[in-house]
Amino acid sequence: MKGQEEMTVKKRTQRDYSLAFKLEAVAEVERGELTYKQSQRKYGIQGRSTVLIWLRKYGRLDWKSTTSMTGKPSPNKKIRELEKKLKRLEAEKEILNQAIDIADKELGTDIRKKYYALLSEVSRPQGEKEVP
Repeated sequence: MKGQEEMTVKKRTQRDYSLAFKLEAVAEVERGELTYKQSQRKYGIQGRSTVLIWLRKYGRLDWKSTTSMTGKPSPNKKIRELEKKLKRLEAEKEILNQAIDIADKELGTDIRKKYYALLSEVSRPQGEKEVP
C-alpha cells in the first residue's frame, strides 16, 4: 500500500508553484521533451491552461495562440529539418563547383576567375581603386 502512495502524483495548489518550478516545466516543453499536457500530468498541475499560461509568460518561443502549438514543429524537430536542409545545400554546392571545374577544363573557360573578379569589384568600397 505504501508503494502505491509513493507512485501517485501529488496534486498541487497554486501556492506551491515556485518560479523555478514553472521555469523547469516550461523548459521541458520547449526542449520538446513533453507536451504541455504531459507536463501538466507529470507535475500534477490541476489547471487546464496553467502550463500554457506559463509558456506564454516565461517561454522563449511564440506561444501566443493554441493553434501555433499544434501547427508548428517542436524546436528539436525544426533543428533536425534545418540540419537536413543544410546538408542538401552543401551537396548541391559541391556538385555545382564540380560542374564549374569540368566546364573550365573541357571548354577552356575561366568561369571561376571571372566570378571572383566581379565579386571583388562589388565588395570593394566606392572610390577605392583595384590594386594590381
